[in-house]
Amino acid sequence: MKKFIACGVAAVAMAVAAPAALGSTYVVLYKQQAVGGNAASTVQKAGGTLVASYPQIGVVIARSDSASFRDNLLKDSSIENAASTDGFGVRVDGTPAPEAADNGSPGSLPNSPSTDADETLFPLQWDMQQIHTPQAHAITGGSPAVVVGDIDTGTDYAHPDLAPNIDFADSASCLGGVADPAPAAWQDQAGHGTDTAGTILAADNSFGIIGVAPNVKLATIRAGDAEGFFFPEAVICAFVWAGTHHIDVTNNSYFADPFLYNCRNDPVQRALWKAEQRAIRFAMNQGVTVIAAEGNESDDLSHPQVDVTSPDFPPGSEQEREVTNACVVVPVEISGVVGVTATGDLQQTDGDSDPTDYLKSYYSSYGVSSADVTAPGGDFYFGRSPRSVNGLVLSTWPSYLPCSRSVKEDTGSATYPTAVYCYLQGTSMASPHVAGVAALIISRFGDLKNPQNGKMRPNQVEAYLQQTADPQPCPTAFPVGAPGTSRAGQPYSIFTRPSGDPQSCQGGPGHNSWYGAGEADALNAVTHASGNNS
Repeated sequence: MKKFIACGVAAVAMAVAAPAALGSTYVVLYKQQAVGGNAASTVQKAGGTLVASYPQIGVVIARSDSASFRDNLLKDSSIENAASTDGFGVRVDGTPAPEAADNGSPGSLPNSPSTDADETLFPLQWDMQQIHTPQAHAITGGSPAVVVGDIDTGTDYAHPDLAPNIDFADSASCLGGVADPAPAAWQDQAGHGTDTAGTILAADNSFGIIGVAPNVKLATIRAGDAEGFFFPEAVICAFVWAGTHHIDVTNNSYFADPFLYNCRNDPVQRALWKAEQRAIRFAMNQGVTVIAAEGNESDDLSHPQVDVTSPDFPPGSEQEREVTNACVVVPVEISGVVGVTATGDLQQTDGDSDPTDYLKSYYSSYGVSSADVTAPGGDFYFGRSPRSVNGLVLSTWPSYLPCSRSVKEDTGSATYPTAVYCYLQGTSMASPHVAGVAALIISRFGDLKNPQNGKMRPNQVEAYLQQTADPQPCPTAFPVGAPGTSRAGQPYSIFTRPSGDPQSCQGGPGHNSWYGAGEADALNAVTHASGNNS
């Protein structure tokens, strides 16, 4: 985080000084979305040290051990707000009407097909079978010209299923609020980022698993630390990095800001929410499609009632509080972000004749205004099937970190002898499926006509995702917990909203609060076919 970083167009962040050993980190929000040339002296006079400046969005990251630092800053008429990020890291969420699209003519990017069946662990990938990746891969496995940025905890870039697709030039760590491109800085120390990366683009190499878009490239953008916490300064840095490096898609399997629900009527929370919103919108304006997980609280984000999990750093500091629609979850509730709920592999009862409607995972949050599509995330209790014996999603995992449910493959290499794959569940696992489908869409229909604004406009990608999703109505009956689990024989309804109210699906098959427009479908996406045709 100490190094000056520049991309080919402009400086991503001006790194002025290393953060102090002691003190708090602050996000400083300027009024005009532009940082003045005297920012360093302004911060210094207020009693702090400038860490990074993001002039593209009018945000500065600073450090100070002065209790009056924020008050001193707000005396400057050019500064809108400032907030300390101490205690405001939020853990990853993993657990054990868009504009009309064009006619779907293939674009100009290089594409080549892929083969799933020869991957040694493909029979365990019920999730890929559910969204029809084998059929899609017969048409295209994606383009190496497309880059997906995984904003997560880093990547085990030596993993044999990920190494072929790593884009070192566009990868960085944003811990501390300043981008550091050294591979050691973005090495995964939590496992979560390696897991999501594998779902997106594990290579077509006749070994292990295969990702949704196995021919595209991965830019690791580390924003989560070894404990799985994401702090606002890292999230801001990550989106500015994605925008200035013209990443095509970002996957976001985490929550940002001080609380699960960030209340805009609170001055401190508003400063952080607004700074992060600026960073996300900056990325979108550069052509970045942003995909985000809905969360694992079994809650209705469109009608929030109570927050019982925040703040979750330091551990044990949670306080129950009432929340309203003035409080939002970032990034999923930022306008233009594609929100993803999770399903298991149990075909739901819903009264229609479609055999490929899958029940929402018991933990998945939802919302009629936030859920755009759904995708496989796993469901240990209610989402099992003959092809999904434990209900969990299998993906890549660092060989040097523990995993309670894993599959190991001998690589035959002395330098990396054992490849590890971990079973997990969560909307964290659902979101990267959609990021992969988005990458396939851009690979198939994008072009290089306007590279400064992306290969395909984010609202176009969102339209394709929704138009080609397989619609799912609300369920009409619910299962009981799987035998042999701690919830065996218990009804689905035991998992309520945090307030204690039952989870409720609202809307019709075209769009509802649990599934949005339906389940993302890779085959429909690459052929630009409407849902229910697979």
